Amino acid sequence: MASSRGARDPRISVWLTGEKASPRRRADAERAREQAGGLDREKIVATTVRLLDAEGLAGFSMRRLAAELGVTAMSVYWYVDNKDDLLELALDAAVGEMPLPDPGDEDADWRDQLRQLAIGYRRLLVGHEWVAGLVGRYLNIGPRAMRFSDTTLSVMRRSGVAPDRVAGSMGSLFQFVYGFATVEALYRERCRASGLDQNEYLSRVIAAVAQNKDFMDRHSASVELTQARVEGDLERMWEEDFAVGLDTVIAGIEAMRDRLREK
Repeated sequence: MASSRGARDPRISVWLTGEKASPRRRADAERAREQAGGLDREKIVATTVRLLDAEGLAGFSMRRLAAELGVTAMSVYWYVDNKDDLLELALDAAVGEMPLPDPGDEDADWRDQLRQLAIGYRRLLVGHEWVAGLVGRYLNIGPRAMRFSDTTLSVMRRSGVAPDRVAGSMGSLFQFVYGFATVEALYRERCRASGLDQNEYLSRVIAAVAQNKDFMDRHSASVELTQARVEGDLERMWEEDFAVGLDTVIAGIEAMRDRLREK
């Protein structure tokens, strides 16, 4: 049997620690609140989300957060144990921005409700670019995330998909959304870094490609497809492509459900 000496327990989640502040810690937190003009965990989390939106994960630190709040770093640690816990809290706060359909509405079309959930998830990932880097790092089991998960599960069950295929169907939907939105967010980030809008950036890329005759000859079909996008509005193209992809995934879920029923 392998020795476990020196092994470290894996970090689980801030939502499962069951931490209860000691009387001394509560007193310290109250003093920090008085000294910092109403500092509390909600304010700390909201400021964290704002900083992450502005500066990204790479630019975020507890010291930077404390400076933004106008307190010492130690004051922040009276409310959260560490940076990981704070990022988990911020992640759940961002997830809570997604509007959810009523899972108990029996008259609602499950496909429309899945679309609403998928559209909300895409907007979350594009609107908070740092979220994509955290959803796989943490368990993502905060109260808002679990409301989203429970709602999605209820909608999927109403679809009539076989119980043993519900998880896979949900995975296919949200993996599509995650992949699409992450690529979209990274492209937007690259455009901002270059100081160009999306259409200008793509136009310059196409112009550079067009000067390479060998590349044009070998990949003419792909280049022509991309050139067509330059002629239109890329913002509209994102919306149209996402709608087509989302319809395709939902249609696939429905088709697989019906195929199994026919067996």
